[in-house]
Amino acid sequence: MSHDRDQPENPALSDEMNSKGIEFADRGWLDEAIRYFRKAINLDPSSSHAWDNLAGVLAEKKQWREALSAYLRSIELEPEAAAGHYNLASFLMNNGLEMAEGELREALETDPELPDARLSLGLVLADMGRLEEATNELNMAIELDPDDAFPKHELALILIDENDVRRAIGLLREVVRLEPENFEAHLDLGVCFSRKGFFAEAERAFLAALALRPEDLYALYGLATLYTLWRQDEKALRMLDQCFRGDPDRARAWLTEDPTFDRLRGSPEIGALLEDSRKENPEETTKE
Repeated sequence: MSHDRDQPENPALSDEMNSKGIEFADRGWLDEAIRYFRKAINLDPSSSHAWDNLAGVLAEKKQWREALSAYLRSIELEPEAAAGHYNLASFLMNNGLEMAEGELREALETDPELPDARLSLGLVLADMGRLEEATNELNMAIELDPDDAFPKHELALILIDENDVRRAIGLLREVVRLEPENFEAHLDLGVCFSRKGFFAEAERAFLAALALRPEDLYALYGLATLYTLWRQDEKALRMLDQCFRGDPDRARAWLTEDPTFDRLRGSPEIGALLEDSRKENPEETTKE
């Protein structure tokens, strides 16, 4: 009795269609490959390999939702197959941001004034390195919700990276006004003021950060660099001493690698800090 080729359950013929789909995919004929993988699935809906192969081709065509659905179906059918989990993870790692961008743009087509979607799209675009587009989206998010500090802070960070420090300062001032206990914003504001040479303002910002986290190494380091630039060496040494007490290895790296401290590096006080840290960490002395 011959097989009915139109019968849904036909694993052997399904494998044949799956193999043809792979051949077409290898040649770059993606539409043909999709057609044959779907034929394989119709003949044997339990074929996890056909679902996985279909997902890979759909991902190449940037059909994100369909690809994700196919990957999940493949894993559902064969949950103990390591390759299926790996392929899904690779898909998410390689395409997650583009997929998120597509979904967010669809959300904004439906509701262009959804501030959370604007904010999220700005963050996604920033992660993709598309900073000009990210800046535009974050500006729109700020316009839609002026009292939300988060998009202001994120835009300020982009501007700092783009060396637009003056505009970043304006945004960070708004952030700390809206969120007085935002440690990171005070710290970033201190860095910006210090870079522009506004030392008194930088000191106030760093001290505000330190008041929120009295032993934070980055706030102490910020003050140490500020006081060094400001030529208030006694205060700088005091901040460095606290850094060494908190994390000697990190403090030593900062002190020896940051050119800000070049002027102080040969002083007896700095030498004493380095020597004391080596005594407390004899293994480091041995390595050197």
